[in-house]
Amino acid sequence: MKYVIFIPDGSSDYPIDELDGMTPLMAADTPNIDKMAKEGFGGLTNNVPDAYTPGSDVANMSIFGFNPADYYTGRGPLEAGSMGIETTDKDVIFRCNTITQKDNHMDDFNAGHITSEEAEILMDSLNDYFNGKYDDFKGRFYSGVSYRHLFVYSCDSAEDAKLLADLKTMPPHDIAGENLDENTSGDRWDEKLPKFIKKIMWESGEVLENHEVNKKRVENGKKPANMVWLWGQGVTPTLPNFKDVYGLDAAVITGVDLLKGIGAFAGFDIIDVPGATGYFDTDYEAKGKYAIEALKNHDVVFVHIEAPDEAGHASDTAEKVRAIEQIDKHIVGPVLDSLKGQDFKAAILPDHPTPVSVGTHTRDDVPLIIYSSDKTGDECESFDEQSVLKGSLDKKEGYKLMSRLINDDF
Repeated sequence: MKYVIFIPDGSSDYPIDELDGMTPLMAADTPNIDKMAKEGFGGLTNNVPDAYTPGSDVANMSIFGFNPADYYTGRGPLEAGSMGIETTDKDVIFRCNTITQKDNHMDDFNAGHITSEEAEILMDSLNDYFNGKYDDFKGRFYSGVSYRHLFVYSCDSAEDAKLLADLKTMPPHDIAGENLDENTSGDRWDEKLPKFIKKIMWESGEVLENHEVNKKRVENGKKPANMVWLWGQGVTPTLPNFKDVYGLDAAVITGVDLLKGIGAFAGFDIIDVPGATGYFDTDYEAKGKYAIEALKNHDVVFVHIEAPDEAGHASDTAEKVRAIEQIDKHIVGPVLDSLKGQDFKAAILPDHPTPVSVGTHTRDDVPLIIYSSDKTGDECESFDEQSVLKGSLDKKEGYKLMSRLINDDF
């Protein structure tokens, strides 16, 4: 038996006037996904436990089969896992965005989608500056992809690390246009370690504001990456091995380090796809082809596509519809065709909604379709927020999806 789980990140939404009251999932032309729905089972699920913010970290940990309430320690550590960064129980791993700040406000949480090459130069400059200024500096910046990086701070003890990990930090994409000081005050920000973390963020601006990389970006009409924003921190998690839990070999295809990190901690094979960017320009066709190959020697393949989520953050309705259609044409259709004649089960679901009218994640339920090659489906006719309500799937916690697929619990 083969299993494939498609994750069109953030694809569910609210009705939109410019789509005549439809959501992007309703408006998109998706014959392959709709065929999967008509022959499968529909319903709702929710991947984010009540006590957690609706981030891709928590939501995708659920989809991968692990209860966040048992295993989640923060977003930064998951990305560190994908980058092979070794940490101890004294380390706190932060997400580190290169941002554009203007008049002490969050002008752009991704600094105009700075290139990885430019960002690497900036991260190196920050390491040189802080290590040169503070003899006992215990932090290090690690460059990632585009605006997504990491900062690891080593505390004196595991207890201090846990306290710093519990500091409330704000996702930069949730505070667009807001005052930066107001989002780093109160709630323990006056304590010694949090205060130093804030100092690092503000001092980064002194290094980056007039950096040659940013001078060139401004000259070319681009936004400068003139500050870093630290958030999503945590200590190193301990996930059980997926095969030990489910008895299956798993792989993940994604352009996002966060999901690669979850997979790495859980013992997945990480399938690197050339052209997988985690943005609108991702190579959908390549993801489909690599998924087909991965299913030849893995029992389970998770195929994650970030583009709908990015379109939601950008409040770009047309791009969100286009991304969903590209997923249908180049990924879902070819993968399902490749499995014809085999025993297999497939599921498709967003991790969370990212409505274009909100511009960030919400914790609403998401639509779920489960297809089985040896079962007749229900009354669901398409994959969208309304049609799945006609389906027969009971709503269950998102982390139970893998068990439901294995045990025919649908």
